[in-house]
Amino acid sequence: MLGAAWAALGMGVPGPPCRCAASLASRMTAYRRMWKPMEPQRWAEQYRERFIPFSKGQLVNTLLKEFHSSSDAERASFLAFVARVDSSLLHRYHSLLGHLQALYDPINPDRDTLPELALSDTERLAKERQVLVELEPVLDQANFNSLSEDALAYALVVDHPQDEVQVSVNLDQYEYIRFWALGQRIGLLPVKSTLGLQKGLFGSARTPMERRYFKRVLVAARPRNAHLVLKCFKDIPLEALEQLLPALRIRTSIFYKTLLNITLLVSGLVLFVNVGMVVLSDLKIGTSLLLLCFAAFMTFRASKMFGQRRNIHSLELAHMLYYRSTSNNSELLGALVLRAQEEHAKELILAHSFLHQQRAQPLHGPADPETVADLQEHVQSWLRLHSGLDVTFCADRACRHLHSLEEARTPERHWVNPATAPGSH
Repeated sequence: MLGAAWAALGMGVPGPPCRCAASLASRMTAYRRMWKPMEPQRWAEQYRERFIPFSKGQLVNTLLKEFHSSSDAERASFLAFVARVDSSLLHRYHSLLGHLQALYDPINPDRDTLPELALSDTERLAKERQVLVELEPVLDQANFNSLSEDALAYALVVDHPQDEVQVSVNLDQYEYIRFWALGQRIGLLPVKSTLGLQKGLFGSARTPMERRYFKRVLVAARPRNAHLVLKCFKDIPLEALEQLLPALRIRTSIFYKTLLNITLLVSGLVLFVNVGMVVLSDLKIGTSLLLLCFAAFMTFRASKMFGQRRNIHSLELAHMLYYRSTSNNSELLGALVLRAQEEHAKELILAHSFLHQQRAQPLHGPADPETVADLQEHVQSWLRLHSGLDVTFCADRACRHLHSLEEARTPERHWVNPATAPGSH
C-alpha cells in the first residue's frame, strides 16, 4: 500500500527500488551521454509560468488607474469588489492553514510542545504522504510548478561552469524527492543572493553569466531513517537544485582536480630535483626508501589540499543555503497558504477587471469557452506588456472562482429584511 503512495510522490520506496527511481536513473544516464545539454528535454512543454509577478497592492493600483478611473462611482465599485474578495478568502484560507498544521503537527521536527505517542516509521511515512497530498492543491493555487523527472535528472547531472560548489547525491539514501518552482527568470542572479563576485583562476573577478533560475523553489525530501524536510529557497539556478537536498556530499570538480594534480606534480618534481637528489647523494639513502618517503609525503600533501578545497566549498554551500533560505517546515505551510490566498485574489481581480471591459454585466453564470479564451488572451497580453514576462493565466479557474464568488453574493442581494418588507405592517 505504501509502495503506491511513494510512487505517486515521485521516487523511492522502502525496500526494493521502485519503477520511478529506476526511471530517474535512466534519464540521468541519458543526460550524461549528451554533449553539453542547455536545458531539460521538452522544457517549454513541461514548465508553464503561472505566477503573476505583481503584488496584490501593485495590481490593484495599476488596474485602478488603467480601467476604473473614469468616475468616482466606478472607482468605489472596484475597491468594494477587492474588499469583498479579501473578506471572502480570509476565513477559507485560515481554516485551510489550521487543517494543514493539524496534519503536520505530529511529524513536525521543530515542535516545541510535548510529543504525543511515538510514531513508527510506517506511520510517519503515511502521515507525511497525507500532508504532501493535501499540500498539492495549495501549491497549484499558489502557481507553483511541479518539476518533472526530466528537470530533476538534468539538475542532478549537469553542472554550470560558474558553480564552484559541486555535490554528489546518492538516490538510494532517499525515500522520495520532490521539487516545485515558480518565477522562472533568465538573466543574472541577484547580487543580494551571492557572497560577492566570484574570483577567477588568478584572483580576477569573474564576469557573471545569464542563467535560468527561479524566484522560489520548494523541496520536499526524506532521507532514509530520517524525517520529511520541507524547505523553500529564493533565486536558485536550475542546475543547482541538488544543492538544496539534505544528505549530500561535497565533491571536487574535474577542473579543480586537474588544477590541484598539476600543482602537486610540478611542486613535487621541483622538490624531488632540488632536495631529493641532494639527500640521495649526501646521506646515501637507498633509492627505494627515498621514493617511498617522497610518495608518502606527496600523498599527505594531496589529501590536505583536497580536504582544504572541500572545506572551502562546504562553507560556500552553507552560506548559500543560509542567505537563500526563506522558510521551512511548519512556518513554510503558513507562507504557502498566504501565497495561495494572494494568487487566488489576484486572479479574481484580473478576471473581474477584464470581464468588466468586455461586457457591461458581471458574470452570473459559468463562462463559455469563447469568453474564457478571450479573457486568457487579453490578460496574458496585458501581463506581458507590463512585466515583460510570458505568464500563462488560468482563465478557466479564475472564471470558476469568480462565478462562485457571485453565487455566494446572490443570497445577500435578494435577502429582504422582514421588518421592512411590503405588507409587514
